[in-house]
Amino acid sequence: MLNKILQNKKEELINLTIPEADDKVKQASFVRALHNPNHSISLIAEIKRASPSKGIINDKINPIEVATAYEEAGADAISVLTDNVFFKGSIEDLKAVKQHVTIPVLRKDFIIDKKQIEESKAIGADAILLIVKALGAEKTYEFYEYATSCGLDCLVEVHELTELTELLEVFTPAVIGVNNRNLTNFNTSLQTSEGVANLIPEGTIFISESGIHSNDDISKVKQLGAKGVLVGEALMKAGSPQAGIAHLFSDERMKNK
Repeated sequence: MLNKILQNKKEELINLTIPEADDKVKQASFVRALHNPNHSISLIAEIKRASPSKGIINDKINPIEVATAYEEAGADAISVLTDNVFFKGSIEDLKAVKQHVTIPVLRKDFIIDKKQIEESKAIGADAILLIVKALGAEKTYEFYEYATSCGLDCLVEVHELTELTELLEVFTPAVIGVNNRNLTNFNTSLQTSEGVANLIPEGTIFISESGIHSNDDISKVKQLGAKGVLVGEALMKAGSPQAGIAHLFSDERMKNK
């Protein structure tokens, strides 16, 4: 599936043009937000209509309404899927969200070319996702440096121990995301985070992604040393964004509310 997605991205790149940037959009620091969470662990709340593994999750959403509800409920950052073919997202979703929230917005897509980094900056993203499995460690570093020069933060994602080891031989990102989803069979297991947690360097923000559905899951990854979680499906299936976040943090009160 990953190969299929990457092949589609290559085809999309043929006609990619960089839009004009909106100078009125104010940038927010993704890294700073993760360092100062509203809860005892930071939350990147995701807007996700569909996925290859689950099909349609919630295609009736208004991204602006969801994003503003996420912010009001204490999310520290918002992830917006911009892939259309496989996830039913769009760059228009991200542009709309960015205009209506003050917290940082992460562009979640499959970045394989520097032009996509330039596009991300132009549409107002504060951060981008870089997937080591898609890029390899060396190119991840190259793209990370380029994104930084463009004023973007990065969430660098690994799926297994060997990817993390290879990555750390090249450089240490400010934020490392461990995706608990197996890209071969699409099963999720928090054991993925457990298997790599000890190798995350001190000082690096460790984000556990996928498979987070409850306060128990939050507690488990906190015990492993995670400083944040990225949650999409559980929030998209909840009765409301507020209810979904309240369920995740059922034993806590927001520190700033």
